[in-house]
Amino acid sequence: MRLALWQGHSPAADLDLACAQAEAALAAAGALGATALVLPELWLPGYNRPDLPAHALTRDSAPLRRLAAAARTHRTALILGYAERDGDRLFNSAACFGPDGALLANYRKVQLYGPREAALFTPGDRLETFALNGETAAILICYDIEFAPHVKSLADRGVTVILVPTANMQPFTHVARHTVPAMAANHGVAIVYTNYCGTEGDLTYTGQSLIAGPHGEVLAQAGDTPALLIADLPPRDPARISTQAADLRHL
Repeated sequence: MRLALWQGHSPAADLDLACAQAEAALAAAGALGATALVLPELWLPGYNRPDLPAHALTRDSAPLRRLAAAARTHRTALILGYAERDGDRLFNSAACFGPDGALLANYRKVQLYGPREAALFTPGDRLETFALNGETAAILICYDIEFAPHVKSLADRGVTVILVPTANMQPFTHVARHTVPAMAANHGVAIVYTNYCGTEGDLTYTGQSLIAGPHGEVLAQAGDTPALLIADLPPRDPARISTQAADLRHL
């Protein structure tokens, strides 16, 4: 499977700009044969927005329909974070549109980070899996990927690819450098971890978006500027896949 990610600056609540950048990245990723493209957390409208509730979207909103159509046009699945409004509740969500534009999954972040997210969002209450190009895939959002029980739960359900929109900020550089590759190696899953770069309000994002293979190898990694990354996942080598789940001794 060939996977892609787009690391960019926050669109700063300009939803037309956000969609245009996503469409351009989809066109490039699709031309290069990528199965799927992953965008950052809350790409619509941007993560650190004081006006975020005013820009929250329902699942059938015009920007999401526009991006579903773009996925269909470029025959490339799209995973993007967005602020989802459902009645009077707000969720930190990520949608996956398949290469035919159909909604394959809509995941709501389980592990909200810090007091700001807790004040804004209702936490999700389930992990979801879905089929993507013959693999079993799942979405986690940012802080979720740092919790080994969630990654293990997905691996136990046969997930081989985890797609992670994120908004990781300074000083937490260890997450991309160490935590994500370790999670991939320890649980035998590929992980696409897609971050912002630059600044937004009082946050400076770490960049460092990466694609990690199922043996913990870093297949591609960005710096701290905008980047489109594309990598082919290696075949899973049974001799190298972690056996921790089978070997764990419960004391």
